[in-house]
Amino acid sequence: MTFADLGLSDELLRSVNDSGYTEPTPIQAAAIPSVLMMRDLVAIAQTGTGKTASFVLPMIDILAQGRSRARMPRSLILEPTRELAAQVAENFEKYGANHKLSMALLIGGVSMGDQLAALEKGVDVLIATPGRLMDLFTRGKILLTGCSMLVIDEADRMLDMGFIPDIEEICTKLPKQRQTLLFSATMPPPIKKLADKFLDNPKTIEVSRPASTNLNIAQHVVPVTAAKKRDVLRQLLATEEVRNAIIFCNRKTTVRELNKVLQRARFRSAEIHGDMDQSSRIAELERFKSGDVTILVASDVAARGLDVKGVSHVFNFDAPWHPDDYVHRIGRTGRGGATGIAYTLVTPDDAENIANIEKLTGQKIPVLDLGNAPADDVAEPEAAPVEEAPRRGRRRPAAEVDAAPARERSERPARTEREERPARAEREQQPAREERPAREERRPRRDREERSDDRYDQRRDERPARYVQQDAVEDGAWNGPVPAFLNVRIPG
Repeated sequence: MTFADLGLSDELLRSVNDSGYTEPTPIQAAAIPSVLMMRDLVAIAQTGTGKTASFVLPMIDILAQGRSRARMPRSLILEPTRELAAQVAENFEKYGANHKLSMALLIGGVSMGDQLAALEKGVDVLIATPGRLMDLFTRGKILLTGCSMLVIDEADRMLDMGFIPDIEEICTKLPKQRQTLLFSATMPPPIKKLADKFLDNPKTIEVSRPASTNLNIAQHVVPVTAAKKRDVLRQLLATEEVRNAIIFCNRKTTVRELNKVLQRARFRSAEIHGDMDQSSRIAELERFKSGDVTILVASDVAARGLDVKGVSHVFNFDAPWHPDDYVHRIGRTGRGGATGIAYTLVTPDDAENIANIEKLTGQKIPVLDLGNAPADDVAEPEAAPVEEAPRRGRRRPAAEVDAAPARERSERPARTEREERPARAEREQQPAREERPAREERRPRRDREERSDDRYDQRRDERPARYVQQDAVEDGAWNGPVPAFLNVRIPG
């Protein structure tokens, strides 16, 4: 099948051929004819399957007829992130080269003045993030009553980012008679509910099992200790045939620190994360796309929709917290039928995350042992038995008494008179106490306990003091001040 078989116009086919594409991907072959027939559509496809072109191409042909009016866009595409919105805009510029369609990009992080000026002229295609769109709508700067086509892209990502309430409100502002296209990599219940509420008898297309990973990507988990992660990453970057790679981290601080480490190691790397303004992020992406840098260290802000041809490797420096993020991260490689390699550095703390990923994708990820696996992963040796010190003021079990050193038992005098135990017998067993100054007996209790015999625990017994004292006297463990009525002086 070719693009000519899908019913696209000659002008659009020329643009597609000029872009170097000859055959549609499965999602494009299934979606484009339905979109041209003006049907609502629910498309479930993994990332990297060409779903952006599956709605951009037919939209260009549909919007070729008609004209735009000021502040009233004819179509609306909602994207969860600025990067995705900018990428869709690039697709419209590329494929719409032979059409005279106007387009506006409505995203945060850039000047609002230029965006408002474009809206005032009238646009055929408005590509927006929900936050900026709602901002301008509440200010009365934009009208949605003339929008006849709505695209909700990366719907599951919208859910993760908390945009579903905004999308529902936006849908209520649009005309009821419209065409709605919803694209998502997965179909969790909230997205299914959204589709049932706002789409009219949609055609459902599923070109791959939900949350499945691209079969063209060779995946590996690499067991490491947390202290060895940077060393192992540098080892992989040095030994693998890395043309260009994206390294994902869970935190923005980790992105910055890791980029500095790689640059000190003479790697040509750059970084992209949410703390950077939009112009800086775009500039770093362009450096990566042009080959000025070959390694891009990124947070999950770049995980979805970042379309760079020829990415040979993806490295998960941190195992992703959410299983869906794993699918989208590694989907940056192996795109357009190419092959790719994905490595995930895994510490013992990441075991649950990896188990959730394997459960979601339905496949076991092969383990690549580079000799840096933590000892915990091999076998956890049994700890040597340690004799637990008895609590102060409690009877010691007979077995514990039998286990005491023979020397200690031999030095323990026979006690026949109960009254003599706390005074005379203990002084005979510990003669050094007679040499201590009397004031030492009045040191704070904590200080005395720190210097007491290691047979005793420092925890307080909650029973009344008389019972504690009684038990202690019976097993010879009393180490407190001698009671006044037993303070007997021994002549001589």
